[in-house]
Amino acid sequence: MSNLYANFNQNIDYVFKIVLIGDSAVGKSQLLARFARNEFSLDSKATIGVEFQTKTLSIDHKTIKAQIWDTAGQERYRAVTSAYYRGAVGAMLVYDITKRQSFDHVARWLEELRGHADKNIVIMLVGNKSDLGTLRAVPTEDAKEFAQRENLFFMETSALEATNVETAFLTVLTEIYRIISKKALVANEESESGGSSLLQGTKIVVPGQEPEPQGKTYSCCSSS
Repeated sequence: MSNLYANFNQNIDYVFKIVLIGDSAVGKSQLLARFARNEFSLDSKATIGVEFQTKTLSIDHKTIKAQIWDTAGQERYRAVTSAYYRGAVGAMLVYDITKRQSFDHVARWLEELRGHADKNIVIMLVGNKSDLGTLRAVPTEDAKEFAQRENLFFMETSALEATNVETAFLTVLTEIYRIISKKALVANEESESGGSSLLQGTKIVVPGQEPEPQGKTYSCCSSS
């Protein structure tokens, strides 16, 4: 997968902000370290406040800078909420497969995320520590059902063994790119047909005439 990662001297086409959320000690910082630097620390300390790291990669011949934000899962740091979510176009909602409580709290984290972030944010539910299968407290099916119900992507990962970590981040980043590209294409077509790509109206759905949902769809997301 080395060809995915771009030369750092290249011009950046897009910057995508991704936030990591979930309870403390589920492995958010370890997932970030594994993806951004291919590192894992056995004596990792709890995150204090907010940290972020970047990784530059190539998707569809475009240079993407992923700006990945990591925050403490402890309640006392929840005051950073609105600033933390502002401008995010993707989120990794992480729980520990060996701690049922961390999965039970996922719905609360999702509610907070949707209350502060763009409504079309791309979200991946991540069951971390899959290397500890003998200690599993959260059946994969439970998480799959929750993800389907809430229209989330889902993957189990191991930051320790580097299992699915890169795949999970790339899935989110590629989906964000797909949405942004589609949005740009629509704006370009409107511009060419005499419409305005700057001023776009809001689609009005008449009650009783809502379109049928067709699986997982996203319209657009804020990149500011």
